Amino acid sequence: MADRIITLLIVDDHPVVRDGLRGMFASDPGFEVLGEAAGGVEGVELARRLDPDVVLMDLRMPAGGGVRAIAELTRLGARAGILVLTTYDTDSDTIPAIEAGATGYLLKDAPREELFAAVRAASEGRTVLSPAVASRLVGAVRNPAGPGAPLSAREREVLALVARGTSNREVARELFISEATVKTHLTHLYGKLGVKDRAAAVAAAYERGILG
Repeated sequence: MADRIITLLIVDDHPVVRDGLRGMFASDPGFEVLGEAAGGVEGVELARRLDPDVVLMDLRMPAGGGVRAIAELTRLGARAGILVLTTYDTDSDTIPAIEAGATGYLLKDAPREELFAAVRAASEGRTVLSPAVASRLVGAVRNPAGPGAPLSAREREVLALVARGTSNREVARELFISEATVKTHLTHLYGKLGVKDRAAAVAAAYERGILG
């Protein structure tokens, strides 16, 4: 495994960042950068054509955002591990990226050896999270979800779509998440609303003013 060269695709809208990453990986014979893209749409096209082991994916890019690109690569069944490399570690960035199918999530200030180790792990399908991101995810999972707990922004989005009669599959497509993730959100919001099914959840949400 150590002798295998790991191939990469770099997706970032900043040329300086792409150049820096390319130079960094070029200095180690264990890696080969196959290509670069300046946005998510181009990144998906190149990933399909070049079939890299790992895609290094920025999140906020004018020419197609990273979360949408990750969701599309996941939908297409791309072989590559997708390692998010970004400056943002807020819940609104990390959780959607991981829900969409990212293999790992690192911040751009990660030391070189940490980045190399993360890429190797992603190439083997192992999950790697920066400590800051890991602690956020643990916090999100541990958040009390009993009756009366506030709904998260994503749970409100799911609920609003359900109220329109949208199926789980359609909700997943609309929000760029998997059907399994939709079901998880529904389970959580049922617990928070103290209900057992979709109809009761919608009724309770209107009653409490969550849905206007």
